[in-house]
Amino acid sequence: MTDKHQHIPTKWLAAAGLRPTRQRMALADLLVGDGQHRHVTAESLFDAARATGDSVSLATVYNTLRAFCDAGLLQEVTVDGSKSYFDTNTHDHPHYYWEDEGRLTDAPSDQLVIAQLPTAPEGAEIASVDVVIRLRRRS
Repeated sequence: MTDKHQHIPTKWLAAAGLRPTRQRMALADLLVGDGQHRHVTAESLFDAARATGDSVSLATVYNTLRAFCDAGLLQEVTVDGSKSYFDTNTHDHPHYYWEDEGRLTDAPSDQLVIAQLPTAPEGAEIASVDVVIRLRRRS
């Protein structure tokens, strides 16, 4: 981790009250070290960590991503009921899922209009609404 980017992951973890362990710092640096938002899978983050020489297991990556989500640092976006992406932008916003590439990107929030949601069933309340717009390249 470079000195000029070290403060971003440290502040990110501190804001959520998470202890900055070596593994959390290494993964946080890959997620937010450059200040840019990104969408990762556990596998892609594991591969990125290994590419930088960080010795971290895939189980540790999964556990750390779960801890980051629980602390409100990441938003989990599930696609196809089983594939999870982790988004560093935790504000409500829609996503494009590029089916041909298995890639998740942000969609423009200002173009999304939801006029009305169905009423929640008796005894329930709507906790959130996830919008994933599936795309495929035209052939």
